[in-house]
Amino acid sequence: MTAGQGSGGERKYQRIANELKAAITAGEYRPGDRLPGENELMTTYQVARMTARQALSVLQSEGIAEARKGAGVFVRTFRPLRRRGIQRLAQSQWGAGRSVWSADLDEDRELVVDSIAVTEKEAPSHIAAVLGLGSSDRACTRSRRFVLDGKPVLLSTSYFSASLVAGSAITQEDSGAGGVYARLAELGHAPARFREEIRSRMPSATEAQDLRLPGGTPVFLVCRTAFTEDGTAVEVNEMVLDAGSYILEYEFHA
Repeated sequence: MTAGQGSGGERKYQRIANELKAAITAGEYRPGDRLPGENELMTTYQVARMTARQALSVLQSEGIAEARKGAGVFVRTFRPLRRRGIQRLAQSQWGAGRSVWSADLDEDRELVVDSIAVTEKEAPSHIAAVLGLGSSDRACTRSRRFVLDGKPVLLSTSYFSASLVAGSAITQEDSGAGGVYARLAELGHAPARFREEIRSRMPSATEAQDLRLPGGTPVFLVCRTAFTEDGTAVEVNEMVLDAGSYILEYEFHA
């Protein structure tokens, strides 16, 4: 058995972190409660300070706890947002004038856009290929940051063929009821099928700053493409999600 390793092959700091997580799940520590500090963990588990510190770092990196300077480590009060990947894109959602984002929210929570930029520019090559843009074609882009309960949780950039959406509300900051999918339908290019690709990685420095991520917090990358009935791609939306703020839910019939 190596130093710092438990009898079952589990690292000591992992065992401590797992026991703290179990206590949080059981309600022994509620949102906002202070967790045992390094000194307390050292005494309780008879471990070195570094081991205790690593255990608390695990909870912070997983978004379960947050450190408050000079006060200790506390159970995070922020509740993850359940992103309902199927329901939110249903035509019955945006076709009725509702935002796709509203499908994710409980009544007592508010998701707002605190910054938006709409521009026309050359699309990245991988986006241009999906949208079928030529070398002289431009893309209309909509970049937004979404804030939930006062915390930035999502960065989103949508790409459209500029010629396809010219003159429509898609080129304005406020795209109107039902959002861009309702506007595409009005233009005769209603989305009939969506494809989402999801992966995860560590954030760039800019992403970490814009999402106010604590060190060690990964992000989800979600790339969604909207297709018309004839298979034409009319939107590519690249999203960066704070992985500690989201639960990705997909419910569908067998």
